[in-house]
Amino acid sequence: MEEALRHLAAIERPSASEGERVAAEWIAASLRELGAEARIEVERAHGTFWWPLGILNALALAGAALGRTVGRLLAATAFATLVDDLDHRSRWFRRAFLPRRRTWNVVAEAGDPQAARTVLVVAHHDAAHGGAIYDTRAIAAFARRFPALHARANRWPPLMWAVVLGPLLVALGRRRAGAAVSAVVLAALADVGRSPVAPGANDNLSAVAAVLALARALRDDPVRGVRVLLVSTGSEESLSEGMQAFGERHFAALPRESTTVVALECLGSGRLAVAESEGFLLPHFYDGALKELATECARRAGVEVVRGLHVVFASDAQIAVHAGYPTMLLGGIDELKLPAHYHKPTDLPENIDMDSLADAVRVLDALVRELAAQERASSERATATAS
Repeated sequence: MEEALRHLAAIERPSASEGERVAAEWIAASLRELGAEARIEVERAHGTFWWPLGILNALALAGAALGRTVGRLLAATAFATLVDDLDHRSRWFRRAFLPRRRTWNVVAEAGDPQAARTVLVVAHHDAAHGGAIYDTRAIAAFARRFPALHARANRWPPLMWAVVLGPLLVALGRRRAGAAVSAVVLAALADVGRSPVAPGANDNLSAVAAVLALARALRDDPVRGVRVLLVSTGSEESLSEGMQAFGERHFAALPRESTTVVALECLGSGRLAVAESEGFLLPHFYDGALKELATECARRAGVEVVRGLHVVFASDAQIAVHAGYPTMLLGGIDELKLPAHYHKPTDLPENIDMDSLADAVRVLDALVRELAAQERASSERATATAS
């Protein structure tokens, strides 16, 4: 895992970039060496989020400058389109009007190739741009000043509400207020776009390393009863475009009743968490039974996991949730209840908590094997009933 972290973190890997391709090829080759049948699937993605979100807020500014009816209609259209984009829905605006380029997903198969049940394990290998919006000093100050409130907090204020607030205010007739909000949002998005790409060791090469470790475990101690798809997506940082493309290619062949999805995020943060929900604008809840099973697997492995947290960002898991699959997110948090070094230049391999990452692999491996055991038991019961 350390080798993967150091090798891949040295590659600049923004979404849908040459660096992303190089990383994908290295991951695929590593999975093949570990006995998995790996391939690269080339998809299309826009590769940013600041351009679509920025253009739509600029339309809201234009709406504020126009007459009441036309301006409010324009802002309302921008608001609805932002909700569609941020909630990982059709993405019609960026698909219709923004340039697209190649992005690279790695897909490997391990486990029992004849099994009826599939476990889809998802990481991502692209890295995010930084920006002032990821500065956590205010949150740290709040935690020091109000430790009791911080201890009780189970989510942070959703930053992306601000992205839709300006257009909404203009659409409701509050043109000056809406224009002011959209102007601030445009400045923040421009700052992200011009900021350097983070090394992305924790977000999300830690998850890639966990996928490689799981591949090794499944090679050395084969599992019977589940087929395991090991996926590392590209263009996750441009709002899960790679995972959306994976779904368009594969979901029709993956029945909801026999497919389980486990997304991995920021596993080297220090503490592991089985999150309750995620979403930029509204919470989308993960599967309750799967969360309980993962928590029980962690308990049996002697690994403590934090429960009760709600993620106010979005991951590749949300694509699977929208598609109706039993889905969960195994993630990591630091002392602020945030992913460590999130989108920062300090997201380096030497800052990874390797014990936390190793614990994540133990939980993940135990969960896959427990799902396989349940599938075998179910199959045996069905055979006995038929007899």
